[in-house]
Amino acid sequence: MEFFLISLLNGVSYGLLLFMLSAGLTLIFSMMGVLNFAHASFYMLGAYLGYSLNQLWGFLPALVLAPLVVGLLGAAFEKYLLRRVHAHGHVPELLITFGLAYVVLEVVQLLWGRSAVAFAPPAWLQGPAFTLVGGSGASTIQWLWGAAPEAFCQGAVVCSPFPATRAFMMGVAVAMVLCLWALITRTRVGLVIQAALTHPQAVQTLGHNVPRVFMVVFGVGTGLAALAGVIGGSTFVTEPSMAATVGSVTFVVIVMGGLGSLAGAFWASVLIGTVQTLAVAVDLSLTDLWLRLGLPQSASMASGSWMNLTLSQAAPILPYLFLVLMLMIRPKGLMGTRED
Repeated sequence: MEFFLISLLNGVSYGLLLFMLSAGLTLIFSMMGVLNFAHASFYMLGAYLGYSLNQLWGFLPALVLAPLVVGLLGAAFEKYLLRRVHAHGHVPELLITFGLAYVVLEVVQLLWGRSAVAFAPPAWLQGPAFTLVGGSGASTIQWLWGAAPEAFCQGAVVCSPFPATRAFMMGVAVAMVLCLWALITRTRVGLVIQAALTHPQAVQTLGHNVPRVFMVVFGVGTGLAALAGVIGGSTFVTEPSMAATVGSVTFVVIVMGGLGSLAGAFWASVLIGTVQTLAVAVDLSLTDLWLRLGLPQSASMASGSWMNLTLSQAAPILPYLFLVLMLMIRPKGLMGTRED
């Protein structure tokens, strides 16, 4: 039971990291109608900047400064490059962000190299945040803060630690969700942003600078991606391929959640993160399931058969299977209202 709970928490934490990354992309698409192919590159850039700033001033300053720097770079990109091609349609916008992704990748490799860098979390985030303790004959699970004593985890007792880095990731993600909700629904700036999403000309007529709003939203979106990069880079690995690893999953999240829907992106992120993480922990194949049901063994279950493929081996393709099913059943996504 404790193993399932830890796997579930790991899945939720990974899903919240995906939401931190996809929230910015959802905001940008909602307002500008631009699918920013370089969004995951800002995630990677945030991780590398966080690594360098962490070496200079520590983790917390890096957590604040790296998203700020990347957000300013994103705002400058929107103002001086993306805005110039906006009048020519969506194809030039897609192409310029696609090219930016390769530019960022080459710059990262030139400055930090092609190998992974050692972006270790601070000492106060190393080790477990808490430990779930249970046993084969126990009906209850004990919750111990920090690491359980070694003598306490001997014998039939099972100790399942939950990393402090993942707990911190969940806390930052929840705080970000609350801040976004308060900003969009409880402030004048949020009201202007919501109005500019659907009626930009009317907002412009009322005296608001809509291009500046676009620039700020693009900068905030890229800054959120960089925030996810600092946390994800210190929790997992910081390497040049990290953008490609999460980039495609991010697009799956926003399509499944519904293009332009922050709430949909949140639930899709948690769903994908949880299912994929739980699938990795399950080493069960169709053959095993067939035999456990008491059905006779057939010739198709021979060694090398596709029925011997375990769920953990198929875990990487599950998000894309969900995407195909969602597009077949509900093209607008879980909570989407637009079809473009």
